[in-house]
Amino acid sequence: MARPRLNNMQDEAEQLFSLSESALEKNQMATAIDACRTLNTQFPSHFAGWLLAGRIHLKLHKPEAGLISTARASTIKPNQPEILMQRAKFLTLLNRDEEALEILEYLAERDFPTAQLHADVAMMLSAKQLHQSAIVHYQKAIRLNNKIAGLHYNLAAAYRFIGDFTECERALECAIQRDPLDSEAQMMRSSLRPQTPDKNHIDDLLDAYSRVEGDDKIKSGLCYAIAKEQDDLNNLDASFTYLSEGASIRRRRMIYDVERDEQIMQRIAETFQPGKHIPSAVNKDAPKPIFVVGLPRTGSTMLERMLDSHSDVRSMGELDTLGAALTKHSIAETNVSPPKAEDLVELASSVDLKALAQTYMSDSIPQNFSESFFIDKLPLNFLYLGLIHQSMPDAKIIHIKRHPVASCFAIYRQWFRDIYPFSYDLSDLARYFVAYKKLTDFWQSHMPGAIHTVEYERLVEQPEVELMKVLAFCGLPWEQNVLAFHENTSPSTTASAVQVRQPIHSKSKERWRLYATHLTPLIEALEMEGIDVA
Repeated sequence: MARPRLNNMQDEAEQLFSLSESALEKNQMATAIDACRTLNTQFPSHFAGWLLAGRIHLKLHKPEAGLISTARASTIKPNQPEILMQRAKFLTLLNRDEEALEILEYLAERDFPTAQLHADVAMMLSAKQLHQSAIVHYQKAIRLNNKIAGLHYNLAAAYRFIGDFTECERALECAIQRDPLDSEAQMMRSSLRPQTPDKNHIDDLLDAYSRVEGDDKIKSGLCYAIAKEQDDLNNLDASFTYLSEGASIRRRRMIYDVERDEQIMQRIAETFQPGKHIPSAVNKDAPKPIFVVGLPRTGSTMLERMLDSHSDVRSMGELDTLGAALTKHSIAETNVSPPKAEDLVELASSVDLKALAQTYMSDSIPQNFSESFFIDKLPLNFLYLGLIHQSMPDAKIIHIKRHPVASCFAIYRQWFRDIYPFSYDLSDLARYFVAYKKLTDFWQSHMPGAIHTVEYERLVEQPEVELMKVLAFCGLPWEQNVLAFHENTSPSTTASAVQVRQPIHSKSKERWRLYATHLTPLIEALEMEGIDVA
């Protein structure tokens, strides 16, 4: 007679689980939390309840609570991959990188019954720069289900990160075969090598373009791929036609006003207090940051790879830790979460510089870091140069720039994912560039000697001369390896991942001039602001 009671309890647990999960998917957090709490209180041995609690804690960015829920789940079912993945994420949020890595290394050696589990593990491994292990799990996922285009695309991305472009292209062919309208796969395939009259994908791309109905994102991506291949074939008018169409589609999909960015940059300069400094809040033996800043597509990745080839420097990539630290301490000041960008500008003038520096350093450097310097290559850190110099006076700041029109055109030609909204309209680009130049000129004039400027054109023409200056600025001895940056085997995840595997060249330096007629609105807008575009 006890069986109906057991069934009723199971039914009640499943009902609570379904209620909480449904509410979570609809972002009805109060209902999700209440139902999950009731489930785990009344049925503490219900594994799925603790798994769901972990999902809720991830959504709420509650890593300490997440470690508790995953520990409870692990007592019910030890070493479950879903729980271990959650736990690794929580440990990462708490900067307990070695413990997170230990879990990921354990998962990397396991086999799983489903393609999805292998794909999820591969995604986490790739996020930790463990791309070779990620490739193994993507391959296992594909062996279990080779029909999913996204698996082949993700495998291709991992190959691209490590510089294996042959295998990358092979994986992309598989992705595109399964979904010819996968515009991101099409764009990546087009970017892997210069296309030739005998070997290109233009006919396939035009066929896919003609079949797109009502999906602007796909059509825009295909336009960028066509534009790139037409440029390789020197069909300049056709290239720009598709490029401008793709950019216009992207711009129409965005809610963006460049005037807001102009005002923010102006206000950053107005609120800067040049006499405000603190002694270094960082342990003198701690690694020192090298900030490589500027606009995207100006050679920052190439410079980063050069410096990363030095034995006493390690790149940490494009870190978001400075902005996150500023936001964290601003929230502490105002109890407003999250503060608007305009609010951050005002709050920055009163932020605790010592706390900002300590938070940035602790969040940026992994455990057991052995090099003397680490690189933070987030381009838009140019906005924070005043705070960087004031809070971390030992930090090295390197600003890389290139010819104004070349810079804007390189940005305009790049399809970015969810960043740099000023990139898709020539008028927006001109206005953003002017505001950026005014702010970086302001930093140079108010912080003499704190910023070393590198001109992209000089770097590609005489790399040894320019790199000697950069290393001297950083207090580093010369090493010949920095000139062989293209042999650097460390992964690259930026838009320049293909170019940085090639020896230095100046092929793209003046290419914008071939498009000068098409770029007339941009050129005239820059000239009206007194910017030399000769």
